[in-house]
Amino acid sequence: MEEKMKKGIHPEYYDTTITCACGNVIKTRSTIKDIKVEVCSACHSFFTGQQKFVDAAGRVEKFQRKYGKKATPSTVPKKKKSEEQ
Repeated sequence: MEEKMKKGIHPEYYDTTITCACGNVIKTRSTIKDIKVEVCSACHSFFTGQQKFVDAAGRVEKFQRKYGKKATPSTVPKKKKSEEQ
């Protein structure tokens, strides 16, 4: 006995093209017809091994100016007792 899916409760399923901002095109199936993404596996730093900042409004530079150059107590090397005397 073959059971079928219920009618009317499942979304439509389409052949889909996923287009990345880098130009990579992926063909798959989805409930959405065409999908546009900013980052894909061809250009994401996790998969390529290259570090790349996706920065809006200079947030990375602002963070580095605010916190990047300061020496915190945990990063300052401790003096040995022989050096203190």
